[in-house]
Amino acid sequence: MPAVFVHGVPDTAVVWRPLLQRLKRTDVACVSLPGFGNQRPPGFKPDKDSYARWLVNELRTIKGPIDLVGHDWGSLLVTRAVSIAPDIVRSWSGGGAPLDPEYVWHDTAQIWQTSGRGEELMKVFTGEVLARGLVAQGVPLEMARDTAARVDDEMKSCILGLYRSAVRVADDWFADLKKVMAPSLILWGERDPYAGVQFAQRLAANVNGRCTTFRETGHWYQLEAPELVAEALESFWAGL
Repeated sequence: MPAVFVHGVPDTAVVWRPLLQRLKRTDVACVSLPGFGNQRPPGFKPDKDSYARWLVNELRTIKGPIDLVGHDWGSLLVTRAVSIAPDIVRSWSGGGAPLDPEYVWHDTAQIWQTSGRGEELMKVFTGEVLARGLVAQGVPLEMARDTAARVDDEMKSCILGLYRSAVRVADDWFADLKKVMAPSLILWGERDPYAGVQFAQRLAANVNGRCTTFRETGHWYQLEAPELVAEALESFWAGL
């Protein structure tokens, strides 16, 4: 019965390492989104629906039942996966990514969604500049530098494609939340600068799930408080 973890942007599967080290369970696996620390398969279009289909197909190759966990864009994709394939997991957990008609994309997302401006921002979205930005958001320095070092032209192209496909993601995906059947746990940092905690509470309500927030953390709660996140997940799983 594996727990499967799905990273977000601009991360790779490495972002889960501190959390996995604190989990008691050992049946864990991390998936790597195409183009994030690897090369996309030939013909793969980096848009929201392609990534969602890819995730569903990946999950179908894993012997379950699966406890699915996502963060940031990984959470959006997890939410979509359990909406279009409701029986694919035993449970799921997500956070740091609203799927809500009232959510307005944060400033960086809006720049990425704008042709020309997004490409210009990507020219400086690397190295120490990116690492310093991540540290300012609460990411530990060593992990921030590791993350920044993995952001290459392939990932930048995928990020732009993904965000530009999702300008009105709630218009396309929100209604299908009513199809979600598996038990869910929504996790959120109360200091998340990209989306307020009210979106965590609303998402939990929309899927009849539980919501756990972390007072002293921001967007990357699994890096800022891995012990607390591990405790929340294992308590959730134990109650299934």
